[in-house]
Amino acid sequence: MRKKRTFGRAAMFVLSAVFAILFLLPTVLTITNSFMSQSEINANYGSVFSGVSDGKTYIAEDVNLKFIPDTVSFSQYITVLFKSPDYLLKFWNSVILVVPIVLLQVGIAALAAYSFTRYKTKFKSFLFFFYVILMLMPYQVTLVPNYLVSDWLGILNTSWAVILPGAFAPFSVFLLTKFMRRIPTALIEAAKLDGAGEWTIFRRICLPQCRSALYSIAILVFIDYWNMVEQPLILLQDSTKQPLSVYLSTINSGEVGIAFAVAVIYMIPSLLLFLHGEEYLVEGITYSGSVKG
Repeated sequence: MRKKRTFGRAAMFVLSAVFAILFLLPTVLTITNSFMSQSEINANYGSVFSGVSDGKTYIAEDVNLKFIPDTVSFSQYITVLFKSPDYLLKFWNSVILVVPIVLLQVGIAALAAYSFTRYKTKFKSFLFFFYVILMLMPYQVTLVPNYLVSDWLGILNTSWAVILPGAFAPFSVFLLTKFMRRIPTALIEAAKLDGAGEWTIFRRICLPQCRSALYSIAILVFIDYWNMVEQPLILLQDSTKQPLSVYLSTINSGEVGIAFAVAVIYMIPSLLLFLHGEEYLVEGITYSGSVKG
């Protein structure tokens, strides 16, 4: 029996390692190739991005995937950070869009989740079920209604056209409600006996108890909206207001090295945020998923 368990664990470890390596290969390839010179990139991948026939590009069979550059070059990063104003403009566009969405969505979700948890009303279950249905709907389904509403409100082609739908997204409400239900009722009743009001209970008891959930929600929301493409592409018709995620898709085939460098820099904020709050992220998802009701 012990041999079977050892063999099973070893097989699971090897399988997990293989999948981890396959998952990390594109990221490692992007990082290492960002330090290649443009001539080396053209020598290895030129056939992928050249050869236009009838308006279509083709991929040749003799592509050379190379993980270690012959010579390390920082020219791509110098071009992106110091010689290309478009990158910095799009970067700050992303910050202006994503940071308000994260702050507003977490704040609104905390208030809504507290209401779902504390107040017993006749339509609470139906309303919460409606939130779940909205959460299951993809962005593509709600883009047209968001466009029409934004046009009606007169905020089309402004940052608010992207920020407002993101601030009221239902995912955070669902996750935080599930987490708040694990707070002991006796703790809240004791606070009420001591004279605490609803705002004090929410601020002094519920929010500290949900710190890990708030961190995990903030990380997930940031990563989700940092990578958004459809919403700004439709709701922000002015290209100067579009975020960095849209800019990545517009880099043409003659700037492959620039694309590698921009992709690496683009990953840094999400990666740092994930590494900083990894413990909270795992704890928040684990606890919220383990609570019934």
